[in-house]
Amino acid sequence: VQLQASGGGLVEAGGSLRLSCAASRRTFSSYAIGWFRQAPGKEREFVAAISWSGGNVAYADSVKGRFTISRDNAKNTVYLQMNSLKPEDTAVYYCAADPGNPPLRVVVGLEEYDYWGQGTLVTVSS
Repeated sequence: VQLQASGGGLVEAGGSLRLSCAASRRTFSSYAIGWFRQAPGKEREFVAAISWSGGNVAYADSVKGRFTISRDNAKNTVYLQMNSLKPEDTAVYYCAADPGNPPLRVVVGLEEYDYWGQGTLVTVSS
């Protein structure tokens, strides 16, 4: 499956952005999806994940209460709504897909994902 992440851009601190992750395959609806980010000079880190059913989600502590992950399986798309953005949220954001999971399993480990999108840059100015 091919993943296309979009929606990044430049925003002031306190602002909002919505990222999208669109998939090329209808079987996307059976994939657990995660968002990760990588800031300059840092390792890629987990941000949020959603089970393929959409019935379970998980967030990194650093974004909990500010970011919301959701999915529309009819559109083969997962969203990451980012509110109250901070300069430390600046990074390239990647979406990833992992097949073969139970309907409520969220996948938080980077190494578990089989497919990755190309990333979209989010820059938050202070």
